[in-house]
Amino acid sequence: MTTVLRYAAFTSDPAGGNPAGVVLDASGLDDVAMQAIATEVGYSETAFVTDGADVLPVRYFSPKAEVPFCGHATVATAVALAERSGPGEFVFSTQAGLVPVTVDDGLRATLTSVEPSVEPAGDLTDVLDILRWEATDLDPDLPARIAYAGARHLVLSAATRQRLAELDYDFDRLLAYMLERDLTTLQLVWRESPTTFHVRDPFPVGGVVEDPATGAAAAAFGAYLREFGLGQPTITLHQGDDLGRPSLITVELRADDNRVRVCGNAVPITAPA
Repeated sequence: MTTVLRYAAFTSDPAGGNPAGVVLDASGLDDVAMQAIATEVGYSETAFVTDGADVLPVRYFSPKAEVPFCGHATVATAVALAERSGPGEFVFSTQAGLVPVTVDDGLRATLTSVEPSVEPAGDLTDVLDILRWEATDLDPDLPARIAYAGARHLVLSAATRQRLAELDYDFDRLLAYMLERDLTTLQLVWRESPTTFHVRDPFPVGGVVEDPATGAAAAAFGAYLREFGLGQPTITLHQGDDLGRPSLITVELRADDNRVRVCGNAVPITAPA
């Protein structure tokens, strides 16, 4: 019987953050079995650790499909490993590339992204219509871009916190839009200050209306901020507040490394199933 651990990532409260499934021994599972487990668990992602020594192969499945990288499930998996073998550094081999994760004595995990990139977003007419936004709902100082740090995310900045709070989009149309453009989520943001942002992430590709905490998108957003010269050494992202699952994500940017670091806690939310 496969043991599935359940953790809430980017929170210290089991009632907050983003739930993730974690299977620490998936060596005997094929793709069909992993997808079936992820679908049954029903979280936005479940991580599967297959056989490895110094480098641990990790795969991520949403309820509907495999995804190349998932930040919150990475944090959850690293904390689960650290609880069993002690804090330190783990190196995950993902479809996106190698992702080092360090877990400190307080069981706070810091992942280091793959090499990030930022590209133009193109015409926004369709996606704004899908979101039921107007062009005037966008912050002109934070232009739309597609950012990547393991998965592709369209970054759109709302002009007001109220616009971000009133999220009401066409699920089926956004799903089709994202599949056509190989997008994992939309990273919808509102800037409270140069170091504090509120974010929301629709995730219809994974069969989920919205993610309460999205580490991969946070890493991509760090790359986005650096692209526009807006990067600070430490950036705080608040996510999940509008869903009743508050999450706290820290993004770290270093002058000597183009990669993005994403930090957060994770806690068990149920006994193993």
